[in-house]
Amino acid sequence: MKRRTVLKIASAAALGLPVFPFGRAASAEKKLRVLYFTRSQGFEHSVVKRAGAGPSHSETILSEMGRTFNFEVESTKDGRVFDGDLDQYDVIAFYTTGDLTQPAADGSPPMTAAGKKKLLEAIAAGKGFLGIHSATDTFHSKGPQKIGGQAPLSTRFAGDRGASPRFSSENQTEVDPYIAMIGGEFVTHGEQQEASLFLTTRKFPIIANLGVAEGLPFTEEWYTFKNFAKDLHVILVQETQYMKGEAYRRPDFPASWARLHGKGRVFYTSLGHREEVWSDPFFQAILHGALEWTGGRADYDVQPNIDTITPEASKLKA
Repeated sequence: MKRRTVLKIASAAALGLPVFPFGRAASAEKKLRVLYFTRSQGFEHSVVKRAGAGPSHSETILSEMGRTFNFEVESTKDGRVFDGDLDQYDVIAFYTTGDLTQPAADGSPPMTAAGKKKLLEAIAAGKGFLGIHSATDTFHSKGPQKIGGQAPLSTRFAGDRGASPRFSSENQTEVDPYIAMIGGEFVTHGEQQEASLFLTTRKFPIIANLGVAEGLPFTEEWYTFKNFAKDLHVILVQETQYMKGEAYRRPDFPASWARLHGKGRVFYTSLGHREEVWSDPFFQAILHGALEWTGGRADYDVQPNIDTITPEASKLKA
């Protein structure tokens, strides 16, 4: 994708605009029930880390959004929830890392193998799913997992997250069923930096109301991916040409996308590492639109476009 002129926009929050300027207020429409699962079997991101018994930063933001836009959020790190009644939820949201069936440093109960199977079956049967940031750094596929001689970031200690990670040029031939559902798999990331995501559509729910030109600039920890599903509908594209670091020496690739998994609606965004991103109204608009669509309160045609929007997405090196 050729670089296009981007209107440089400041955060609406910094401009003193309302916290949720792009969505409609809560109405009498059906209230969505959202299960927000934040278990970290590997590295735990600061936005999902709880301070004592209190909620994490992202849990607080998502609950505040729910009160504004008529959805109820239940947050948990207990993997046993997937052995219970999933019918009570309209959307299941993940901000997770690692193999969730394995023990975690915080002692949170793991997901069972049966619970993982039940989750995937529920989505295929029509449940909505929202993956945020490290949700693609979860349940890695079988096959070569080393990144330039290092283990995946999800299996390393927090202090080992190197400033110059290297990445494998291999796509797995046997993709984990969870990865097949979410539509892509984390490879690595470079140093945090400002970069732009290009909008491919102005018709996706709520995102259609964003008052920007063609791109959304953020300072963020930018993920790179492999094992993309062939039926992705790309909504935001990671433009790599002007990014710093070896990890981004590759063609433009999807950064936020939607797809159908059986009867279920799946949305993923790579955004969400930094606290200020969660407080940014543009990011909140992306989450809001994703919940409206995955929860079935808004319709949108997710015809696959990955081959036309990002034709070299699966090329992992320039």
